[in-house]
Amino acid sequence: MEEPAERVRETLETAALRLRDLVVGGGRDGEGKGADFHGTLTDLFHGQLPRFPQEVATARARGERCIVVVSSAHRRRIEELLEGRELQLGRGGVELVAGDLARGFRLPPAGVVVYGEQQLLAQAKLQRRPSRSRFGPFLSSLRDLKVGDFVVHVDHGIGQFVALRSVGGNGDGTGGLPPAVRALASAGAAAETEVMEISYAGGKRLLLPLSRIDQVQKYSGIEGVAPRLDQLGGTSWNKTKARVKKGMRDMAGELLKLYAERQVARAPAMPPDTDLLHQFEAAFPYEETPDQLEAIATIREDLQRERPMDRLLCGDVGYGKTEVAMRAAFKAVDGGNQVAVLAPTTILADQHLETFRRRFAGFPINIEMVSRFRSPAEMRDLKKRLNEGKVDILIGTHRLLSKDIQLPRLGLLIVDEEQRFGVAQKERLKQLKKNVHVLAMSATPVPRTLQLSLANVRDLSVIETPPRDRMAVETAILPYSNNLVREAIEAELERGGQVYYVYNRVESIEDRLAKLREIVPGIRVTVGHGQLEEEELSRRMHAFTRGDFDVLLATTIIENGIDIPNVNTMIVHRADRFGLAQLYQLRGRVGRSNQLAYCYFLVPEDRVLSEQARKRLAALREFSDLGAGFRIAARDLEIRGAGNLLGGEQSGHIGAVGIETYLKLLEETVRELRGEVVEEAPSVALDLPVPMSIPPEYVDDANLRMELYRKIAEEPEKEMLAELADRFGPPPSPVETLVEVAALKRLAESLRVQSISAKSGELIIRLRRDARIDV
Repeated sequence: MEEPAERVRETLETAALRLRDLVVGGGRDGEGKGADFHGTLTDLFHGQLPRFPQEVATARARGERCIVVVSSAHRRRIEELLEGRELQLGRGGVELVAGDLARGFRLPPAGVVVYGEQQLLAQAKLQRRPSRSRFGPFLSSLRDLKVGDFVVHVDHGIGQFVALRSVGGNGDGTGGLPPAVRALASAGAAAETEVMEISYAGGKRLLLPLSRIDQVQKYSGIEGVAPRLDQLGGTSWNKTKARVKKGMRDMAGELLKLYAERQVARAPAMPPDTDLLHQFEAAFPYEETPDQLEAIATIREDLQRERPMDRLLCGDVGYGKTEVAMRAAFKAVDGGNQVAVLAPTTILADQHLETFRRRFAGFPINIEMVSRFRSPAEMRDLKKRLNEGKVDILIGTHRLLSKDIQLPRLGLLIVDEEQRFGVAQKERLKQLKKNVHVLAMSATPVPRTLQLSLANVRDLSVIETPPRDRMAVETAILPYSNNLVREAIEAELERGGQVYYVYNRVESIEDRLAKLREIVPGIRVTVGHGQLEEEELSRRMHAFTRGDFDVLLATTIIENGIDIPNVNTMIVHRADRFGLAQLYQLRGRVGRSNQLAYCYFLVPEDRVLSEQARKRLAALREFSDLGAGFRIAARDLEIRGAGNLLGGEQSGHIGAVGIETYLKLLEETVRELRGEVVEEAPSVALDLPVPMSIPPEYVDDANLRMELYRKIAEEPEKEMLAELADRFGPPPSPVETLVEVAALKRLAESLRVQSISAKSGELIIRLRRDARIDV
């Protein structure tokens, strides 16, 4: 039988093991066989590279091998950084192993110390200038493209990615393909060109040069629903776009109508800020983020106008939306108005009541909550005080919308997660909204392009910057083991914290409770799920919040709005059964203080995960950084966000054309309805027989090359060349030419040039009739 240490050593040498899936700090037991490696996590350097050589020297003195796991994208950069610190590469020094690892670990039995590239590159990443590409949120969409995935071509519609291949040059590489496709691929190809092969309905195929990959996006629609392939050269794509646009016109027209009505409606205008409001703001114990300050200033201006505010405040979980809302509420009350705060669940309403009362303590403001659990006598007294104006802020669920609840001086309505209310409640909300200011809050991200296209139609404020000292949640995807569960819980309890254990099966949740008590004897556990009476659930949640219990064993009822800063470890049982959006929202329940938080997504060790489950979990691990909700690769969240903002019926239209095309069509539709002239984006035909490509020798990862081709089509020339040099070393001549030609194409498009070609030593430039060039 092979020793565990030797097995680890061999696996590291061959890079066959997915290092990220190793169980660190606890072996498998009880529910499967395996080895306990007794490992520990290596330090996070946060870019402080001067510490790294000392760490390597210490490890070498202990006789340990030092390994850095690097991706092809960063290998050259890592080599330069290590050589710059005079560290020897290879055996006897620092060994580089190809792979993907966020954070490393030390395995003393194996005599191995492993580091992830992000531990070394953190500083370099912070120093890099942020991309200004308008496709920022979607750039990663081609990074995980694989054979069989659906793509959307701007002219030809939805197809299926077949392969990357080289054509032209010595032997055109197009043998066996239809003649029309061969001709398209080989046109003007004096040098070898890399192309994307896309399959359409009826087996027809398109070969698209990667220099034109900006015409293609990975299809993102409704998860689990496969789209219909379009006919290459047919009319199906144009018909689909026309149908979507027709449905869109009705929806956008309704939005514009509401916007026009708001221009003439009247709401109470709040007075300018007072000294009391400044005292309230000064009592905030944290430093506001720039996005918070911008949202606060914008809402202040809205409230001081007579035109009713209807603003949607979006922000990643834990980014301070509630503080912005509380300042708006204070301003409204300070101006003599009443405020209603509407939440979709009793748990969330309870949370808001505690948060508001704690924040408003010491100020002469009366805050109450309406609930169906209050006795008839309590409700009569509350209604009397409401009518007399003795309640300043009223918090509640949909009970607050009942006609017997009257706020005579209502000036501001705050709605949390509006999309979670039913049709009847939304109709009542519409009536309330007509002559009061409305601030809606949502933790579901809204795509940037949608923000732009709805400018002046619906007011949007977005909080994207994390609070100061907030740290990203450490995310691990691991096979289930009793040891791991015990150690994760005990480690959190040792530092005085609490734990969420998410278990989404009500019928067996009591069995899981018994198992937890067996694994970790003596822990105090309470259970929460949607089948409990609301009053009992509320009682248990309050007890957990007070610290009466160590662990909350709950279903996904904790997904939205629960804010307990002392809970900084989450364990999700059978994480492979959850959707990406659910997992992301769940993870947002921890890491809400300046403590480092941990989230363990546990999967069965003896089962092969489905492809979709693997992709969802991989996306969560990849986008574990702060604010990732606005960039998550599969974009479930953005699709959900678009549906929430525009109405559920639009989800079908998103599925028909994909999210990016949908947003582009929406922007055109809104502009048309406003009476603007929408011109088709000009496309310049280039026929330049010069070598321009990203050679595999320069970037060996095919998916990364596709992403770079897409980025080169959008990024400024100097910034792109600097980034390439930083990541991969000095770019070779074909890459420099590619970047220069991309910049030339953008300039030609802005001048309305039709085509540029070079033949027989002559440069031929053809202009459109509306060209912006004097000849």
